[in-house]
Amino acid sequence: MTEPRTLPRIGVLAIQGDYAAHADALAESGATPVEVRKPEELEGLDGLILPGGESTTMLKFLEKRHFFDALLQFCAQHPVFGTCAGAILLAREVRNPSQRSLGLLDAVVERNAYGRQIDSSILTAETSLPGGPLEMVFIRAPRIAATGSTVEVLARRDGDPVFVRQGKIMAATFHPELSTDRRVHRAFVDTLLATTGK
Repeated sequence: MTEPRTLPRIGVLAIQGDYAAHADALAESGATPVEVRKPEELEGLDGLILPGGESTTMLKFLEKRHFFDALLQFCAQHPVFGTCAGAILLAREVRNPSQRSLGLLDAVVERNAYGRQIDSSILTAETSLPGGPLEMVFIRAPRIAATGSTVEVLARRDGDPVFVRQGKIMAATFHPELSTDRRVHRAFVDTLLATTGK
């Protein structure tokens, strides 16, 4: 009799953004979600989601109690998925204006690049994920202005990458947690399983 598979434990940085919706999406995608508010809560996790919010506010929080350094160390060693502000935090360079970042994703990201007109836009676009076009919810979205050669573009909007993967790192400039389509979260869980061998 085979042992039941232990579900991967994936943290959701619960500082800002709709982290509860990310947790629901993870639970529906074959993972056990764990809300993370302190550096020590990263211990024992298999991966992490950095959700949306306001990236400068998130940075101020992270710079307290050495959380930024702990987060950098964790994300450098584990699968991580950043959405909207989380994608900004992962980028190697942030513009408009420039700010500190984790520097793990080989991409240049511009904050609030599309302006106010897409404060609440829902678009459907082609993706390399199986299952046809993908619904994407954009809220004050950043723009991925450039990517390195190791970054795989999984979806675009008007020619610009909006969903990318680099090894065990994924990033999206939209909010997949606000859609009923769970393919993006499932893709992250699959990436994690492939990376960790669980």
